[in-house]
Amino acid sequence: MKKLLLASAATALVAGTAMAESHMGPVKIGIILGFTGPLESITPDMAGGAELAINEVNESGAFMDGTQIEAVRADSTCIDSAAATAAAERLVTNDGVAGIMGADCSGVTGAILQNVARANGVVMISPSATSPALSEAEDDGMFFRTAPSDARQGEIMSQVIMDRGISEVALTYTNNDYGKGLADSFQKAFEADGGTVTISAAHEDGKADYSAEVASLASAGGEVLVVAGYTDQGGKGIIQASLDSGAFDTFVLPDGMIGQQIVDDLGSGLDGSFGQLPGSDSEGSAIFQEMATEAGINPTGIYTGESYDAAALMILAMAKAGSTSAADYAGEIMDIANAPGEQILPGELAKALELIEAGEEIDYVGATAVELIEPGESAGTFKEIEIKDGAIETVGFR
Repeated sequence: MKKLLLASAATALVAGTAMAESHMGPVKIGIILGFTGPLESITPDMAGGAELAINEVNESGAFMDGTQIEAVRADSTCIDSAAATAAAERLVTNDGVAGIMGADCSGVTGAILQNVARANGVVMISPSATSPALSEAEDDGMFFRTAPSDARQGEIMSQVIMDRGISEVALTYTNNDYGKGLADSFQKAFEADGGTVTISAAHEDGKADYSAEVASLASAGGEVLVVAGYTDQGGKGIIQASLDSGAFDTFVLPDGMIGQQIVDDLGSGLDGSFGQLPGSDSEGSAIFQEMATEAGINPTGIYTGESYDAAALMILAMAKAGSTSAADYAGEIMDIANAPGEQILPGELAKALELIEAGEEIDYVGATAVELIEPGESAGTFKEIEIKDGAIETVGFR
Protein backbone atom coordinates (compact mmCIF):
# COMPACT_ATOMS: atom_id res chain seq x y z
CA MET A 1 0.00 0.00 0.00
CA LYS A 2 1.47 3.31 -1.15
CA LYS A 3 0.25 5.35 1.81
CA LEU A 4 2.99 4.16 4.16
CA LEU A 5 4.26 6.66 6.68
CA LEU A 6 7.97 6.59 6.08
CA ALA A 7 8.93 9.96 7.55
CA SER A 8 12.01 9.62 9.70
CA ALA A 9 12.27 11.00 13.20
CA ALA A 10 14.44 13.80 11.86
CA THR A 11 11.91 14.64 9.18
CA ALA A 12 9.10 14.63 11.72
CA LEU A 13 11.12 16.99 13.89
CA VAL A 14 11.55 19.43 11.01
CA ALA A 15 7.82 19.29 10.26
CA GLY A 16 7.03 19.73 13.91
CA THR A 17 9.05 22.88 14.50
CA ALA A 18 6.10 24.99 13.42
CA MET A 19 3.50 23.17 15.42
CA ALA A 20 1.62 24.76 18.23
CA GLU A 21 1.57 21.63 20.39
CA SER A 22 1.89 23.70 23.51
CA HIS A 23 -0.91 25.98 22.28
CA MET A 24 1.42 28.96 22.56
CA GLY A 25 0.11 30.36 19.29
CA PRO A 26 -2.07 29.58 16.30
CA VAL A 27 -1.62 26.50 14.17
CA LYS A 28 -0.83 27.62 10.64
CA ILE A 29 -2.15 25.99 7.47
CA GLY A 30 -0.69 27.03 4.13
CA ILE A 31 -3.02 27.72 1.22
CA ILE A 32 -1.00 27.59 -1.97
CA LEU A 33 -2.92 28.25 -5.18
CA GLY A 34 -2.35 30.06 -8.47
CA PHE A 35 -3.37 33.55 -7.42
CA THR A 36 -1.53 34.68 -10.55
CA GLY A 37 -1.47 32.74 -13.79
CA PRO A 38 -3.94 30.79 -15.92
CA LEU A 39 -6.44 30.06 -13.13
CA GLU A 40 -6.29 33.39 -11.31
CA SER A 41 -9.99 34.10 -11.83
CA ILE A 42 -11.11 31.00 -9.91
CA THR A 43 -8.50 30.60 -7.15
CA PRO A 44 -9.79 33.38 -4.85
CA ASP A 45 -13.02 31.43 -4.32
CA MET A 46 -11.03 28.24 -3.78
CA ALA A 47 -9.01 29.94 -1.06
CA GLY A 48 -12.23 31.34 0.35
CA GLY A 49 -13.64 27.82 0.57
CA ALA A 50 -10.67 26.59 2.60
CA GLU A 51 -10.77 29.66 4.84
CA LEU A 52 -14.49 29.12 5.38
CA ALA A 53 -13.69 25.79 7.06
CA ILE A 54 -10.87 27.36 9.09
CA ASN A 55 -13.10 30.21 10.27
CA GLU A 56 -15.85 27.77 11.19
CA VAL A 57 -13.45 25.84 13.42
CA ASN A 58 -12.03 29.02 14.98
CA GLU A 59 -15.50 30.29 15.83
CA SER A 60 -16.33 27.00 17.52
CA GLY A 61 -13.35 27.12 19.88
CA ALA A 62 -13.44 23.32 19.85
CA PHE A 63 -10.07 22.62 18.25
CA MET A 64 -7.36 21.49 20.68
CA ASP A 65 -8.53 23.34 23.77
CA GLY A 66 -9.41 26.48 21.86
CA THR A 67 -6.27 26.72 19.72
CA GLN A 68 -6.85 28.99 16.76
CA ILE A 69 -5.88 28.22 13.17
CA GLU A 70 -4.30 30.77 10.87
CA ALA A 71 -4.43 30.54 7.07
CA VAL A 72 -1.27 31.63 5.24
CA ARG A 73 -1.64 32.19 1.50
CA ALA A 74 1.07 31.62 -1.10
CA ASP A 75 1.10 31.82 -4.89
CA SER A 76 1.76 28.63 -6.85
CA THR A 77 1.42 30.49 -10.20
CA CYS A 78 -0.13 27.22 -11.47
CA ILE A 79 2.59 26.80 -14.11
CA ASP A 80 6.02 27.78 -12.71
CA SER A 81 7.33 24.83 -10.70
CA ALA A 82 10.40 26.68 -9.44
CA ALA A 83 8.34 29.61 -8.17
CA ALA A 84 5.78 27.26 -6.62
CA THR A 85 8.49 25.24 -4.88
CA ALA A 86 10.08 28.39 -3.47
CA ALA A 87 6.71 29.66 -2.23
CA ALA A 88 5.95 26.33 -0.55
CA GLU A 89 9.40 26.23 1.01
CA ARG A 90 8.73 29.65 2.55
CA LEU A 91 5.45 28.38 3.96
CA VAL A 92 7.32 25.58 5.72
CA THR A 93 10.57 27.23 6.79
CA ASN A 94 9.47 30.84 7.36
CA ASP A 95 5.80 30.57 8.25
CA GLY A 96 5.98 27.20 9.94
CA VAL A 97 2.80 25.69 8.55
CA ALA A 98 1.49 22.40 9.92
CA GLY A 99 0.11 21.35 6.53
CA ILE A 100 -0.58 22.62 3.03
CA MET A 101 -4.00 22.97 1.40
CA GLY A 102 -2.96 22.82 -2.24
CA ALA A 103 -1.54 23.11 -4.67
CA ASP A 104 -3.94 23.61 -7.54
CA CYS A 105 -2.40 22.68 -10.89
CA SER A 106 -0.90 19.22 -11.29
CA GLY A 107 2.62 20.11 -12.41
CA VAL A 108 3.35 22.51 -9.55
CA THR A 109 1.64 20.16 -7.11
CA GLY A 110 4.01 17.37 -8.09
CA ALA A 111 6.99 19.67 -7.75
CA ILE A 112 5.97 20.82 -4.28
CA LEU A 113 5.27 17.24 -3.22
CA GLN A 114 8.69 15.97 -4.22
CA ASN A 115 10.80 19.01 -3.28
CA VAL A 116 9.06 20.34 -0.19
CA ALA A 117 6.41 18.05 1.30
CA ARG A 118 8.48 14.86 1.25
CA ALA A 119 11.69 16.64 2.16
CA ASN A 120 10.12 18.24 5.21
CA GLY A 121 7.49 15.69 6.18
CA VAL A 122 4.52 17.99 5.50
CA VAL A 123 1.01 16.86 4.56
CA MET A 124 -0.52 18.21 1.34
CA ILE A 125 -4.20 17.94 0.45
CA SER A 126 -4.89 19.27 -3.04
CA PRO A 127 -8.43 20.28 -3.98
CA SER A 128 -7.82 20.33 -7.72
CA ALA A 129 -4.63 18.63 -8.95
CA THR A 130 -6.09 15.92 -11.16
CA SER A 131 -3.23 14.42 -13.22
CA PRO A 132 -3.36 10.60 -13.25
CA ALA A 133 0.40 10.60 -12.71
CA LEU A 134 -0.12 11.83 -9.14
CA SER A 135 -1.80 8.54 -8.30
CA GLU A 136 1.57 6.83 -8.79
CA ALA A 137 3.81 9.49 -7.26
CA GLU A 138 6.02 8.59 -4.33
CA ASP A 139 4.61 10.55 -1.42
CA ASP A 140 5.65 8.90 1.86
CA GLY A 141 1.98 8.95 2.88
CA MET A 142 1.88 12.75 2.83
CA PHE A 143 -0.25 13.51 -0.24
CA PHE A 144 -4.03 13.43 -0.63
CA ARG A 145 -6.54 15.07 -2.96
CA THR A 146 -10.24 15.80 -2.68
CA ALA A 147 -10.60 15.95 -6.47
CA PRO A 148 -10.85 12.80 -8.59
CA SER A 149 -8.14 11.81 -11.04
CA ASP A 150 -8.44 12.77 -14.69
CA ALA A 151 -8.37 9.07 -15.44
CA ARG A 152 -11.99 9.23 -14.32
CA GLN A 153 -12.75 12.62 -15.89
CA GLY A 154 -11.63 11.36 -19.29
CA GLU A 155 -14.18 8.55 -19.10
CA ILE A 156 -16.94 10.91 -17.99
CA MET A 157 -16.14 13.40 -20.77
CA SER A 158 -16.37 10.63 -23.35
CA GLN A 159 -19.80 9.63 -22.02
CA VAL A 160 -21.04 13.23 -22.06
CA ILE A 161 -20.00 13.69 -25.69
CA MET A 162 -21.30 10.32 -26.87
CA ASP A 163 -24.65 10.87 -25.18
CA ARG A 164 -25.07 14.00 -27.32
CA GLY A 165 -24.68 11.96 -30.49
CA ILE A 166 -21.22 13.30 -31.28
CA SER A 167 -18.72 10.73 -32.56
CA GLU A 168 -15.88 12.82 -34.07
CA VAL A 169 -13.90 15.50 -32.24
CA ALA A 170 -10.73 17.53 -32.52
CA LEU A 171 -8.71 17.77 -29.31
CA THR A 172 -6.26 20.38 -28.03
CA TYR A 173 -4.57 20.43 -24.65
CA THR A 174 -2.26 22.67 -22.65
CA ASN A 175 1.27 21.31 -22.87
CA ASN A 176 1.81 20.25 -19.26
CA ASP A 177 1.05 17.39 -16.85
CA TYR A 178 -2.61 18.31 -16.47
CA GLY A 179 -3.34 18.80 -20.16
CA LYS A 180 -1.44 15.76 -21.41
CA GLY A 181 -2.85 13.48 -18.72
CA LEU A 182 -6.44 14.50 -19.39
CA ALA A 183 -6.04 14.39 -23.16
CA ASP A 184 -4.59 10.89 -23.07
CA SER A 185 -7.27 9.67 -20.67
CA PHE A 186 -10.06 11.14 -22.79
CA GLN A 187 -8.74 9.88 -26.11
CA LYS A 188 -8.35 6.36 -24.75
CA ALA A 189 -11.92 6.36 -23.38
CA PHE A 190 -13.49 8.03 -26.43
CA GLU A 191 -11.90 5.64 -28.91
CA ALA A 192 -12.88 2.68 -26.73
CA ASP A 193 -16.46 4.00 -26.86
CA GLY A 194 -16.33 4.05 -30.66
CA GLY A 195 -15.47 7.71 -31.20
CA THR A 196 -12.81 9.27 -33.41
CA VAL A 197 -10.25 11.89 -32.40
CA THR A 198 -9.23 13.57 -35.64
CA ILE A 199 -6.25 15.34 -34.09
CA SER A 200 -4.69 15.64 -30.63
CA ALA A 201 -2.49 18.73 -30.51
CA ALA A 202 -0.76 20.51 -27.66
CA HIS A 203 -0.85 24.29 -27.28
CA GLU A 204 1.40 26.54 -25.26
CA ASP A 205 0.03 29.04 -22.77
CA GLY A 206 0.89 32.72 -22.92
CA LYS A 207 0.74 33.29 -26.68
CA ALA A 208 -0.92 36.33 -28.21
CA ASP A 209 -2.07 34.52 -31.36
CA TYR A 210 -3.45 30.99 -31.71
CA SER A 211 -4.52 31.20 -35.36
CA ALA A 212 -1.92 28.67 -36.50
CA GLU A 213 -2.99 26.12 -33.91
CA VAL A 214 -6.65 26.60 -34.79
CA ALA A 215 -5.90 26.23 -38.51
CA SER A 216 -4.36 22.80 -37.86
CA LEU A 217 -7.31 21.75 -35.71
CA ALA A 218 -9.81 22.95 -38.32
CA SER A 219 -7.95 21.14 -41.10
CA ALA A 220 -8.33 17.84 -39.23
CA GLY A 221 -12.02 18.54 -38.66
CA GLY A 222 -14.46 17.39 -36.04
CA GLU A 223 -18.01 18.09 -34.92
CA VAL A 224 -16.76 19.90 -31.83
CA LEU A 225 -13.44 21.00 -30.34
CA VAL A 226 -12.38 19.57 -26.97
CA VAL A 227 -10.24 22.14 -25.14
CA ALA A 228 -8.27 20.68 -22.23
CA GLY A 229 -6.68 23.95 -21.19
CA TYR A 230 -6.96 26.84 -18.76
CA THR A 231 -9.76 29.34 -18.53
CA ASP A 232 -7.50 32.40 -18.24
CA GLN A 233 -4.80 31.34 -20.68
CA GLY A 234 -4.24 29.32 -23.87
CA GLY A 235 -7.54 27.49 -23.74
CA LYS A 236 -9.39 30.77 -23.85
CA GLY A 237 -7.15 31.95 -26.69
CA ILE A 238 -7.86 28.81 -28.71
CA ILE A 239 -11.60 29.32 -28.36
CA GLN A 240 -11.40 33.01 -29.28
CA ALA A 241 -9.35 32.23 -32.40
CA SER A 242 -11.81 29.49 -33.33
CA LEU A 243 -14.75 31.85 -33.03
CA ASP A 244 -12.95 34.59 -34.95
CA SER A 245 -12.15 32.27 -37.86
CA GLY A 246 -15.36 30.26 -37.78
CA ALA A 247 -13.35 27.04 -37.39
CA PHE A 248 -15.51 25.71 -34.55
CA ASP A 249 -18.61 27.01 -32.81
CA THR A 250 -19.13 24.38 -30.11
CA PHE A 251 -16.55 23.51 -27.46
CA VAL A 252 -16.24 20.76 -24.87
CA LEU A 253 -14.96 22.19 -21.60
CA PRO A 254 -13.34 20.09 -18.87
CA ASP A 255 -12.72 21.39 -15.34
CA GLY A 256 -9.84 23.76 -16.10
CA MET A 257 -11.94 25.60 -18.68
CA ILE A 258 -15.04 26.24 -16.60
CA GLY A 259 -15.53 29.57 -14.86
CA GLN A 260 -17.86 32.53 -15.09
CA GLN A 261 -15.06 34.86 -16.19
CA ILE A 262 -14.44 33.08 -19.51
CA VAL A 263 -18.19 32.99 -20.14
CA ASP A 264 -18.38 36.73 -19.52
CA ASP A 265 -15.32 37.40 -21.67
CA LEU A 266 -16.43 35.36 -24.69
CA GLY A 267 -20.13 36.18 -24.48
CA SER A 268 -22.59 34.43 -26.76
CA GLY A 269 -19.76 32.61 -28.53
CA LEU A 270 -19.81 29.99 -25.80
CA ASP A 271 -23.57 29.40 -25.85
CA GLY A 272 -24.24 25.73 -26.57
CA SER A 273 -20.83 24.59 -25.40
CA PHE A 274 -20.80 21.99 -22.66
CA GLY A 275 -18.59 19.98 -20.36
CA GLN A 276 -18.10 18.54 -16.91
CA LEU A 277 -16.36 19.19 -13.64
CA PRO A 278 -16.27 17.47 -10.26
CA GLY A 279 -19.49 18.09 -8.34
CA SER A 280 -22.45 16.41 -6.71
CA ASP A 281 -26.09 16.99 -5.91
CA SER A 282 -25.60 15.82 -2.33
CA GLU A 283 -27.12 17.37 0.76
CA GLY A 284 -23.68 18.62 1.72
CA SER A 285 -23.29 20.42 -1.60
CA ALA A 286 -26.53 22.33 -1.06
CA ILE A 287 -25.54 23.30 2.47
CA PHE A 288 -22.11 24.43 1.33
CA GLN A 289 -23.59 26.60 -1.40
CA GLU A 290 -25.70 28.41 1.20
CA MET A 291 -22.68 28.91 3.46
CA ALA A 292 -20.52 30.14 0.59
CA THR A 293 -23.13 32.61 -0.58
CA GLU A 294 -23.44 34.04 2.92
CA ALA A 295 -19.63 34.40 3.06
CA GLY A 296 -19.45 36.20 -0.30
CA ILE A 297 -17.93 33.22 -2.14
CA ASN A 298 -19.22 32.09 -5.53
CA PRO A 299 -21.33 29.09 -4.44
CA THR A 300 -20.84 27.24 -7.72
CA GLY A 301 -17.18 28.16 -8.23
CA ILE A 302 -15.07 25.25 -9.39
CA TYR A 303 -13.20 23.43 -6.61
CA THR A 304 -14.50 25.69 -3.84
CA GLY A 305 -16.23 22.78 -2.11
CA GLU A 306 -13.18 20.57 -2.56
CA SER A 307 -11.08 23.32 -0.93
CA TYR A 308 -13.43 23.49 2.07
CA ASP A 309 -13.20 19.72 2.37
CA ALA A 310 -9.41 19.64 2.07
CA ALA A 311 -8.98 22.11 4.94
CA ALA A 312 -11.63 20.39 7.04
CA LEU A 313 -10.06 16.94 6.59
CA MET A 314 -6.66 18.25 7.64
CA ILE A 315 -8.03 19.93 10.76
CA LEU A 316 -10.14 16.95 11.82
CA ALA A 317 -7.21 14.58 11.31
CA MET A 318 -5.07 16.77 13.56
CA ALA A 319 -7.80 16.67 16.19
CA LYS A 320 -8.12 12.89 16.02
CA ALA A 321 -4.35 12.44 16.29
CA GLY A 322 -4.17 14.98 19.09
CA SER A 323 -1.21 16.45 17.24
CA THR A 324 -0.36 18.92 14.51
CA SER A 325 2.72 16.93 13.48
CA ALA A 326 2.27 15.41 10.04
CA ALA A 327 3.91 12.18 11.17
CA ASP A 328 1.03 11.79 13.63
CA TYR A 329 -2.03 13.02 11.76
CA ALA A 330 -1.40 11.93 8.14
CA GLY A 331 -2.46 8.40 9.00
CA GLU A 332 -5.84 9.61 10.28
CA ILE A 333 -7.00 11.32 7.06
CA MET A 334 -8.30 8.22 5.27
CA ASP A 335 -10.21 7.13 8.40
CA ILE A 336 -11.78 10.56 8.86
CA ALA A 337 -12.87 10.64 5.19
CA ASN A 338 -14.61 7.26 5.11
CA ALA A 339 -17.17 5.16 6.93
CA PRO A 340 -17.85 3.97 9.56
CA GLY A 341 -18.86 6.83 11.78
CA GLU A 342 -21.38 9.61 12.17
CA GLN A 343 -21.65 11.57 8.94
CA ILE A 344 -20.38 15.16 9.03
CA LEU A 345 -21.69 17.82 6.64
CA PRO A 346 -20.56 21.42 6.04
CA GLY A 347 -21.33 23.59 9.06
CA GLU A 348 -20.88 20.63 11.41
CA LEU A 349 -17.16 20.87 12.12
CA ALA A 350 -17.75 21.80 15.76
CA LYS A 351 -19.92 18.69 16.11
CA ALA A 352 -17.17 16.62 14.50
CA LEU A 353 -14.57 17.95 16.90
CA GLU A 354 -16.82 17.19 19.87
CA LEU A 355 -17.37 13.61 18.66
CA ILE A 356 -13.64 13.13 18.17
CA GLU A 357 -12.97 14.48 21.65
CA ALA A 358 -15.49 11.96 22.99
CA GLY A 359 -13.73 9.10 21.21
CA GLU A 360 -16.47 8.59 18.63
CA GLU A 361 -15.91 7.70 14.98
CA ILE A 362 -16.85 10.20 12.26
CA ASP A 363 -17.37 9.87 8.51
CA TYR A 364 -16.58 13.22 6.91
CA VAL A 365 -18.94 13.68 3.94
CA GLY A 366 -18.50 17.41 3.54
CA ALA A 367 -19.37 19.58 0.59
CA THR A 368 -18.43 17.07 -2.12
CA ALA A 369 -19.62 13.72 -0.74
CA VAL A 370 -16.03 12.88 0.20
CA GLU A 371 -14.90 9.29 -0.13
CA LEU A 372 -11.17 8.73 -0.42
CA ILE A 373 -9.85 5.67 -2.20
CA GLU A 374 -6.26 4.49 -2.40
CA PRO A 375 -3.87 6.15 -2.87
CA GLY A 376 -5.66 8.93 -0.97
CA GLU A 377 -7.77 10.55 -3.68
CA SER A 378 -11.46 11.23 -4.23
CA ALA A 379 -13.57 8.55 -5.89
CA GLY A 380 -15.45 11.49 -7.40
CA THR A 381 -18.77 12.39 -8.94
CA PHE A 382 -19.14 14.84 -11.82
CA LYS A 383 -21.52 17.63 -12.74
CA GLU A 384 -22.46 18.04 -16.41
CA ILE A 385 -22.86 21.67 -17.50
CA GLU A 386 -23.93 23.66 -20.53
CA ILE A 387 -23.45 27.33 -21.36
CA LYS A 388 -26.82 28.99 -21.98
CA ASP A 389 -27.43 32.73 -22.40
CA GLY A 390 -24.19 33.65 -20.67
CA ALA A 391 -24.69 31.39 -17.67
CA ILE A 392 -23.22 28.04 -16.60
CA GLU A 393 -26.18 25.73 -16.10
CA THR A 394 -26.10 22.29 -14.48
CA VAL A 395 -27.85 19.70 -16.63
CA GLY A 396 -27.07 16.52 -14.71
CA PHE A 397 -24.71 14.49 -12.55
CA ARG A 398 -22.63 11.42 -13.31
